[in-house]
Amino acid sequence: MILAQLQSGDLVKARGRDWIVLDKQERDGLLRVRPLSGSEEDAITIAPLLERQPIVSTAFAPPTAESLDTQEAARLLADALRLSLRRGAGPFRSAAHLGVEPRAYQLVPLLMALRLDTKRLLIADDVGIGKTIEAGMIVREMIDRGEVDRFTVLCPPHLVDQWVRELAEKFDIDAVAVTSSRARGLERGLALSESIFSAYPYTVVSLDYIKADTRRDSFADVCPGMVIVDEAHTCVGGNECGTQQRFALLQRLADDESRHMLLLTATPHSGNQDAYARLLSLLHVDLTSEPDTPDANALERYRRRLAQHFVQRRRPDIMDNWGAERAFAKPMKLPASAASYVLSGESQTFQEDVLDYCVGVATRSDGERARRLAFWGTLALMRCVGSSPAAAISALRNRLVGMADEAALETAILDEDDGQLIESDVEPATAPKAEETAALQRLIDQAEALAARPLDDPKLRKLVQHLKDLDAKGARPVVFCRFISTAEAVGEALRQQFKKHTIEIVTGRLTPDERRVRVEALADYPHRILVATDCLSEGINLQALFNAVVHYDLNWNPTRHQQREGRVDRFGQPEREVWSVMMFGENSMIDGAVLDVITKKAERIARETGVTVPIPEDSASVTNALMQAMLLRSSAPRAQGTFDFGNAEAQLDAEWRDAEANAKKSRTRYAQTALQPQEVLPEWHKMRDLLGGPEQVERFTRRALARIDVPMGDVEGKAGSAWRVHYDQLPQQLQERLAARGLTGTRLVSFHDDPLPDTTHVGRTHPLVSMLAESVSEGALDPDGVTGAKPMGRAGAWRSTAVNKLTTVLLLRLRFTLTTSGRKTLLAEEASAVAFERGETIPLATGPEALALIEQAAAGDVATPVIARQVNEALNRLPGCQDAISSYAHERAAKLGEDHDRVKSATRGEGATTEVAPVLPADVIGLYVLVPEAN
Repeated sequence: MILAQLQSGDLVKARGRDWIVLDKQERDGLLRVRPLSGSEEDAITIAPLLERQPIVSTAFAPPTAESLDTQEAARLLADALRLSLRRGAGPFRSAAHLGVEPRAYQLVPLLMALRLDTKRLLIADDVGIGKTIEAGMIVREMIDRGEVDRFTVLCPPHLVDQWVRELAEKFDIDAVAVTSSRARGLERGLALSESIFSAYPYTVVSLDYIKADTRRDSFADVCPGMVIVDEAHTCVGGNECGTQQRFALLQRLADDESRHMLLLTATPHSGNQDAYARLLSLLHVDLTSEPDTPDANALERYRRRLAQHFVQRRRPDIMDNWGAERAFAKPMKLPASAASYVLSGESQTFQEDVLDYCVGVATRSDGERARRLAFWGTLALMRCVGSSPAAAISALRNRLVGMADEAALETAILDEDDGQLIESDVEPATAPKAEETAALQRLIDQAEALAARPLDDPKLRKLVQHLKDLDAKGARPVVFCRFISTAEAVGEALRQQFKKHTIEIVTGRLTPDERRVRVEALADYPHRILVATDCLSEGINLQALFNAVVHYDLNWNPTRHQQREGRVDRFGQPEREVWSVMMFGENSMIDGAVLDVITKKAERIARETGVTVPIPEDSASVTNALMQAMLLRSSAPRAQGTFDFGNAEAQLDAEWRDAEANAKKSRTRYAQTALQPQEVLPEWHKMRDLLGGPEQVERFTRRALARIDVPMGDVEGKAGSAWRVHYDQLPQQLQERLAARGLTGTRLVSFHDDPLPDTTHVGRTHPLVSMLAESVSEGALDPDGVTGAKPMGRAGAWRSTAVNKLTTVLLLRLRFTLTTSGRKTLLAEEASAVAFERGETIPLATGPEALALIEQAAAGDVATPVIARQVNEALNRLPGCQDAISSYAHERAAKLGEDHDRVKSATRGEGATTEVAPVLPADVIGLYVLVPEAN
């Protein structure tokens, strides 16, 4: 057969079996095919000219009377066929691959991308809203439309593994992780002309690995045509070397005007206008700088261009305007009066003694720079003192043996880490210069005495009280600490107080893999408490295991509180309520200064604008204001009026006002009003229902497991909401395949989009469902390939009250070609059915109505000889039904074309066209005769 004669969807015979043509590359003489009874994973590429036997056209064989089965088998096969198809014919090609049910608001970036020839978007939604899902939907759609065949995700190193998992679990994409430790292994065995990015089509790459000058240019030469950049704000910040390297890389990639780029960040505008402009410049040349002109037309052109490429939604907007109330849990905050504690006795004396020591150092400092370092050293040390005696010991010992680094001190005070949280939880050295050791040693001795009596610490006692109250509410908390020593001391103390709980401590001492393992291991313990530093405030989603956050230490950067809470208060949180507790000392000079200078001002701006703004960039005004506020709260008279801070407080207030003005401006400027996803959402749900929604997935899984004698078990108190699946009892081959995906033992599962806590959501692309569907359909379509169990039959008959005359229901696999305006032809498939009354050639029912006839409960059995006779008679009538089946296939093609047109209209893509045509003859997968029985 000549290659040019073939098209997507054709059936051919090669190598002794039947195949479906997926794609052809005439220039290279190659053919991409999938076994007729196989899955997408079984697809191969063949060269027809090199085959020993010529490739010939073939047709799908209809069922026979030798492969009879029951009504239950018919129902199971119908669902298996629908759930095993991955090439949907509707306007959203990606729907068949998604393992998550998107909310209406999450469709907005996808619709925006469909409008653009080159997809370049800045997705700047709030923390926890679902930027990963929004980006994943876009890239999955582009793959399934044939617009890209390779892509890469660039992200901070601690997010690499999370991206790999999210792509696999939610989007059915197997990507490889490219980091400094893994790159060499991936390169091993590659030809000299190959690179990782040509050998592996889907990659997730550490920014720290690929940004290096030695790799940047070579990567740009082979970089895929689709790039996702997570935490994009860390690539355009200040003048740090790492940031400059990252931006140079993105700039080089953006120079290719055909390259698609999705930039993701929850903080696109942090007050640094230059950094914000650099971020926008990657999207379109027109956005390089905002017009500095009163020309209203120029400003409007800029605004319209920005609206094409930038989407930013706040959680209150989504809950109020997008009908997404159930998408997020209700935030429950403990009132300040209940969250506070009172310092007393030795704890209060220790703070005063440390401040007294620091004031003496600052007083002796000579010159502006020395005074600034002394202030910074004081704040950094006092922050450790306010955290815990353990953190104070570490900081004092570090001060005793090491000189402070100016940049490190600023980072420790203001929590500036350039997006890299994994190394910022170590107590800093705080000495501005070498000092006598006697005073420091006395303070160390005081701290050690306090640390030896942990429950004498008012702060720790208050934490224990909070955790007991949360436990009574059924909450499972994460306790966030600022420093490693604090987390370790708190964790050990809690283990003594909460004997029935499993308490895990996760800090920057652990590698990212070790952190993940420790967190995931807590899933086996219903009573659990996690104590962590900010190394977990990015990178690992905690909503499945926890629903409460306790800020043991005030964070001095307001956005960190949002990041911490965003680990549990995010899309996918199964609980209806999430709790947050922000602890602070009522009479703590440290906490009082931070609350007045930073926290309360940031909270007021967030309440009024809905935007959490970071701390102002002028570190001098911040530190001066903090020092002044702390000294004013000291109970020692000598501490007041010691230094002249000038107008630090007024200057800082002005900067907060500027931040508020910018927040209000951004809130109104970027509102998305042009897109109305509700117009397209019905089409999405129609497509998901056609492919198999939650009800069909649950029905199929229950039936499939029952057929292999491993039924799902009810869960007491959770009937209908959760089921037990016994993975270790499945047939060996299926058990091994699922174990390779980490599915072993007995697990609680749910088929609803909002699963209960400790319950795994199982959708149509979950490995359990996809592997069961493939197993059932392959067993029916290729019985010779089944080992062990009896293959499922494709024909049957039973008595039914759903029909008045003898009726034949044909289960169909419809194949279509979708030809885009770019003349690219894609294969699409759909499971459907038609029903004919005896002697009629016009269908009694088609589509869902015909499938419903199979679902209608049988009124009784039919004798085996009668079944065979009825099936044979129906097979004899099958040729006379072909014209009607073809007409139905053409009707479906026309309807699908209308669906594409509606979506194009909603996305204003009038210039694009999609032609949908059936590939005939349709495949008759099953044939079932319904014998009428009077009601």
